[in-house]
Amino acid sequence: MFRVSGQAPEAFFSGASAATQQTRRLRPVRPPAAPARSADPVDVAEAEEFLRLFHAENPGAGPVEPRLARMRYEVETVGTYRHTAEELAFGARVAWRNSARCIGRLYWRSLKVRDLRDVHTAGGVAAHCAQHLRMATNGGKIRPVISVFPPETPQRPAPRIWNEQLIRYAGHRRADGSVLGDPRYARFTEAVAGFGWRPPGEPTAFDVLPLVVETAEEGPHMFALPPEVVQEVPITHPELPWFAELGLRWHAVPVISHMRLTLGGVSYPAAPFNGWYMGTEIGARNFGDTARYDLIPVVAERLGLDTSTEKSLWKDRALVELNRAVLHSYAAAGVTITDHHTESERFLTHLRREESAGRKCPVDWTWIVPPMSGSLTPVFHRDYDDEPQRPDFLLDQDAARRAAQGGPPHFA
Repeated sequence: MFRVSGQAPEAFFSGASAATQQTRRLRPVRPPAAPARSADPVDVAEAEEFLRLFHAENPGAGPVEPRLARMRYEVETVGTYRHTAEELAFGARVAWRNSARCIGRLYWRSLKVRDLRDVHTAGGVAAHCAQHLRMATNGGKIRPVISVFPPETPQRPAPRIWNEQLIRYAGHRRADGSVLGDPRYARFTEAVAGFGWRPPGEPTAFDVLPLVVETAEEGPHMFALPPEVVQEVPITHPELPWFAELGLRWHAVPVISHMRLTLGGVSYPAAPFNGWYMGTEIGARNFGDTARYDLIPVVAERLGLDTSTEKSLWKDRALVELNRAVLHSYAAAGVTITDHHTESERFLTHLRREESAGRKCPVDWTWIVPPMSGSLTPVFHRDYDDEPQRPDFLLDQDAARRAAQGGPPHFA
């Protein structure tokens, strides 16, 4: 059983004063079951490609032919094969190395891989997700971590995590249609609320959503995260004291949980992983996007900017101060974060290393170029190889449908 925490509404979002933090227990709730999914037999050619890569980059593993023979026998017998712990760790790191949309790949070798392939229950997955957050947060010195749960096989569907990230904030829809919190998750919030979830106390703009974990045997269940694994950073500004009055905060660790790790023909749909935040992910996207917290007009008004004409560049000026506040706040809290200029330089270092090693480095330009001051960063001014490489992380198609609908398919 897990616990969920929340605080009274912030002054900016509700007009109420802060109150003492409250907690309450939340029983796992079982929503309607979704169809179970199992895997097709493994593509032997893809498995062979991966195993040859593993042995080529790990000479100490010995000759590859005996391993290939064992893999082929397993696939012929049961339709799949089991990666060794060393293959799993290598494959997860290389999948990060190959992630075309990630600018932070310089540190791919440092990824800590948690082998959780024997965890098959919804409660076990949820508990290990909480442990993942403890390990990754690391007192603010964020560590890259991946937790790999069982793969899909022809015999047994794999556990699934329906959340896009382990930590996301609820979007509470008001009677007038406006949303308190994150509008992106308004339908997801309505769905889990319909099955018994409630924030502790009055709704706020930063209520952590429960995890929804599904197994074929149990169906989907909801679990609230323990408050002690959700470190949050209050947002202030180095020169503008009124920024604190907005009551903003954000969580320390971005743990992606809706992408499949595809590794040598084997698919791991539950494999949450994290790096650390780049400031623009919070300041420019989560806080700045009009479909999210939409704070640019709020900050512009408090700055006294002329919003009557676009020529004043009021949006740009407000965006800079919002991003400065994010970077300042994480640094003040001792939580790892990076800025888009530094990370762009680091990415080019990674690119040069990959080229020196004779490897292709797939890049999606639209994701690598930061959402703020793009042309001021060196990643803007060049072309890239966009050919996908394997292993990789791929968006789960069910997750894509869920994002389009605003919630899990069986909650819609």
